[in-house]
Amino acid sequence: MCPLSECMQLIGGTWTPNIIWYLAGGARRFSELRADIPGVSAKMLSSRLKQMEDNGLVRRTVVETHPPTVEYELTDLGAELLPAIEAIVAVGRKLKGEDEKYQVDEETQLV
Repeated sequence: MCPLSECMQLIGGTWTPNIIWYLAGGARRFSELRADIPGVSAKMLSSRLKQMEDNGLVRRTVVETHPPTVEYELTDLGAELLPAIEAIVAVGRKLKGEDEKYQVDEETQLV
């Protein structure tokens, strides 16, 4: 498999880039991630976090509180994907018109 396909297999899943983005700031609890990512169901978030853990992108830690809580954080491999996610966010901001150098015309062509 080529390197691009290998990387896209890791980040191409629905909600995966969002999870990486929000974990960039540090460890988050499941409920915090649900609040960060409107529209994701608990079942999908749980499934995606499990897959990301299996792929070595996310570390799951049980915190000994009463009751116990679970936190998720990026592994070193997950953190290596941040520049790619940041580049995607930068393009998204340009497309939304948040960057004055780029505007999208009515036919959605960059001008």
